[in-house]
Amino acid sequence: MTTNRSAWLNQQQRAAVVQLSRSWLWRSELPTWLVIVTVYGGWFTTLACWKTLGLLPASGLLILFTTWYLSVQHELIHGHPTRLPWFNQLLGVMPLAVWYPYGVYRDSHLAHHRTHLLTEPDDDPESYYFSTRHWQNLTRWQRRIIQLRNTFPGRLLLAPLLDIVQLLAGMIAAFRQRQPKAIAMWLVHAVLLGATFTWIAHCDFPLLWFVLGVSYPALSITKIRSFLEHRAADDPLARSVINEAALPWRILFLNLNYHAIHHDLPGVPWYGLRTVYLRDKAAYQQRNSGFLVRGYSEWLRRYWYKAVDVNAHPGFNSRNE
Repeated sequence: MTTNRSAWLNQQQRAAVVQLSRSWLWRSELPTWLVIVTVYGGWFTTLACWKTLGLLPASGLLILFTTWYLSVQHELIHGHPTRLPWFNQLLGVMPLAVWYPYGVYRDSHLAHHRTHLLTEPDDDPESYYFSTRHWQNLTRWQRRIIQLRNTFPGRLLLAPLLDIVQLLAGMIAAFRQRQPKAIAMWLVHAVLLGATFTWIAHCDFPLLWFVLGVSYPALSITKIRSFLEHRAADDPLARSVINEAALPWRILFLNLNYHAIHHDLPGVPWYGLRTVYLRDKAAYQQRNSGFLVRGYSEWLRRYWYKAVDVNAHPGFNSRNE
């Protein structure tokens, strides 16, 4: 049943993508270029004019542009707006969000897409689940922190901090184990971060406030988008969500709310995902077994106090599916 559904929908997908890719707008990648120019222009202009705007309004705009930049980096990783990976990297290598080296994010995210074992912690580097052994080895207070992280407020307030700690631990391990590629990524990141901080200081914007009052909230907003993007399910086709989010969220996250479609067609540019989805909406919803939400407010209502169950992975034998 799974194979038949997948093959049928792949035919529909190919037909939709072929038709859409014939348009000038699709080929030119103009929407992506406009977003890139807007994000960079808005970020640098806001910093340059923050005294006129005021600290809090400027901070709000910087949070918006920094969050949007993280979405742009994701689009660059998937081969847009050009087919030149090195050029796309130049467009996204600046650490406007401070913490994540572009290369580290790129390698982890592409590994996440390459695995057919989505959500399984030993294979999916972006899984929120733990292996049964790892979960059993956690202390009581560690499990409590994870459960707090798995509430909607916890994803906003706590999850970025846990990610930063894990990221820095990975950096330390890379230097200790003398991993040349990872060390090079971190050194490049450090140089570019120094340049970014120099520009922020040149604009007389409070540096510590930028880290705590801009960068951290931007990471928090991305956690809204990634809240339960994937779930453990016997059917691999049912592991990625379709979130029918409102227009502002779709623009900010560059349509990654249509996550099941993105995983099926990672090469489709962001402005094509919604179009592909709407062409075969019912089929997509059937294909991913109804893993559908009507917007991020639904997650907020359901998991304001209750933690989503992404603790120990249920451990179904997905390798034999």
